[in-house]
Amino acid sequence: MSVEVGEIAPDFELPDQDRNPVRLSDFRGKKAVVLVFYPLAFSPICEGELCALRDEIPVFQSDRVETLTVSVDSVWTHKAWAEKENFKFRLLSDFWPHGKVAREYGVFDENLGVALRATFILDQDGRVRYKVVNPVTQARDKDEYKKVLQDMGLA
Repeated sequence: MSVEVGEIAPDFELPDQDRNPVRLSDFRGKKAVVLVFYPLAFSPICEGELCALRDEIPVFQSDRVETLTVSVDSVWTHKAWAEKENFKFRLLSDFWPHGKVAREYGVFDENLGVALRATFILDQDGRVRYKVVNPVTQARDKDEYKKVLQDMGLA
């Protein structure tokens, strides 16, 4: 199953790097969500992508937009990476059951055991307004996210 543009994003709850539970539906009616799946922390392409978000955080984290990142890494790995890179957004652990949320969104690579590089931008009602899925080896373009947020009147 794959989540598509126009659908309501499936709800989930995952722990962030501080072990706080984060439920996607808590943002409905309040904020748009940039939901960024990535393969593994501390890997070169993932680091480049998430540092690019960090470097333009006012666009991606505000009173109207929440950025949530998801990988199969543990909360401890996320904590160390967030501290090293000064990430101010939440890094969610899809560690156990392994890749459950990535599977629900149709972006889990069964052969590698990690999420693909997938981004879903959800409006304040939780409806998918944008989707991109790239192979593990291909970085995404954050400028596309910015354009979508601008078109939604959020950037």
